[in-house]
Amino acid sequence: MMSYLPPSDPPHSKEDHHKVYVPSEQDHHKVYSSLPHGSLPAAQPDLRPRGHHGSTLRAPTARTALMGSFLFLLASLLSALSLRFSHEPPVAQALEDGVAKLPVLGYNTWNAYHCDINETVVLQAAKLMVSLGLADVGYTHVNIDDCYAEKNRSASGDIVANAERFPSGMNNLTDQIHSMGLKAGIYSDSGWFTCQLYPGSFQNEARDAKLFQDWGFDYLKFDNCAVPYDDIIREGIVGKYQRMANAIADLAKSSGKPPLIFSLCEWGEEQPWLWARRFGQSWRTTGDISPDWGSVASIINQNSFIAWASDFYGHNDMDILEVGNGDLSFDETKTHFTAWALMKSPLLIGTDLSTISDANLAILKNEEILAISQDPVVGTSVTPFRWGINPDWVSNSTHPAQYWSGESQNGTVFMLINTLDEPADMFFNLTESPWIRAGRQYSVRDLWTHTDNGTAVRNFTAAAVPAHGVVALLLKDAGDEPPNSGPPCARPEWCISQNGTLAPGA
Repeated sequence: MMSYLPPSDPPHSKEDHHKVYVPSEQDHHKVYSSLPHGSLPAAQPDLRPRGHHGSTLRAPTARTALMGSFLFLLASLLSALSLRFSHEPPVAQALEDGVAKLPVLGYNTWNAYHCDINETVVLQAAKLMVSLGLADVGYTHVNIDDCYAEKNRSASGDIVANAERFPSGMNNLTDQIHSMGLKAGIYSDSGWFTCQLYPGSFQNEARDAKLFQDWGFDYLKFDNCAVPYDDIIREGIVGKYQRMANAIADLAKSSGKPPLIFSLCEWGEEQPWLWARRFGQSWRTTGDISPDWGSVASIINQNSFIAWASDFYGHNDMDILEVGNGDLSFDETKTHFTAWALMKSPLLIGTDLSTISDANLAILKNEEILAISQDPVVGTSVTPFRWGINPDWVSNSTHPAQYWSGESQNGTVFMLINTLDEPADMFFNLTESPWIRAGRQYSVRDLWTHTDNGTAVRNFTAAAVPAHGVVALLLKDAGDEPPNSGPPCARPEWCISQNGTLAPGA
């Protein structure tokens, strides 16, 4: 049995400024062990349906839950069959236009400031990204969200930066951001207006794309509010987003400059994971995040079924990070960040960096977790190999999938999420993951404690994982497993000798 001290799980004290919580230091103890047997503590499955932003809904009957799961699987099957027998490609090809091959790392103003933004706030965030060492570990974008503009376009038809909030102009702002070695991002909307009723880009896509480029921006977040009437637009959401995608592509061709990174924000309502990679480099998959565990768990749950969609040049966007905000505990914050990073979501910081705690800053700067996010060799996400509390492929917004794995250039990544409200042991057989070779042993690296923790043979148990906590591991092949490590096959199904004799338990 191996044991060591993981990072502390400090209680939080509330700060008034922008709802930032500063944890105090308090160590706790966790034990990892490689054991021949193990299991999760008994727990009754929670089959409550998904609610917006983690809201609690009335629990359905078991019959209702099973019917919901059946309908979900039936819809998935019909969708797959329709794609299989159509003349269209089953998944849109990645827009490999030279930008955002890897998930974007940076900052966005919305979660911390909403509409209360100005050039001082933006430049302060940029300076703090540099001085706090965030730029050094890969956070390179400073993105302005809604509310930067005047309410009306100019006489010539252009969006106008708000003279009171941005008196020095956007070119001056982006010049200063670029001088720090960072990139700059801007926001608009595919409809008549933005979500806060500033000018949107519908019917002005080419004009606005050129304006954003002329202002010096490198990145565009494109929202989904103020949709024109059907008899005007005569398009679905796909066509509505294609308008700006075409404008960006045309501008890159005519200007000879790199295209704007295009971040589609249509909230997952039209299955963007099937088509958005034709147009841009990331696409929102859910409604807006909020700084609480219910919201984080719900977003993980929804993305567990579409994690396959992320790869180089195209990524599921799980929304702006809430690290440093709201009522998230230290362990919940670690789980939030780990899931976003290992599922290859863009990582956009969304808190007031002038008040961020050392604990939350350390979470954002975990270079071993960031190395998986920014892996230049493997672009795919971790995916569930076992749901855990629920039967596999069952949607549950409060208890999402618990056991995940994925490839990386340096080994197999495992993510274990304890969705229970109390500590729990978490056990898995190594070959439950498709990326593990049978008959081999694996060295174990903990990506949060930054320690090497011996060798796993056949199975692994993480003991006393905190409530809503996470374990992130990197397993590397360490050669053949020792003789007599267990039954002939780690997975007994159809395990058979050369003479045709089934192995015990097969």
